[in-house]
Amino acid sequence: MVTASQVRAARALVDWSQQRLQDETGLSATTIKRMENDKIGPGKSSVENLEKVRAALEAAGVEFVSAGVYQGDGGPGVRLRDARG
Repeated sequence: MVTASQVRAARALVDWSQQRLQDETGLSATTIKRMENDKIGPGKSSVENLEKVRAALEAAGVEFVSAGVYQGDGGPGVRLRDARG
């Protein structure tokens, strides 16, 4: 599950505004804002809308990292994909 913080951080990594994410996904401003809200978060979004956001950000070079993937990691995060491949 992608978190609100991950969506915000992913946008920051690729230097996208909420408007850019709206343009890339075709979603409304309200949907993006709700998805990025810590109290509401992506859990209230449809699977289809969440997949649009995730796919757009992944196409821009973001990797979503689940909690505990790396030794010593505490929680979920994001990073830029290695440009080498």
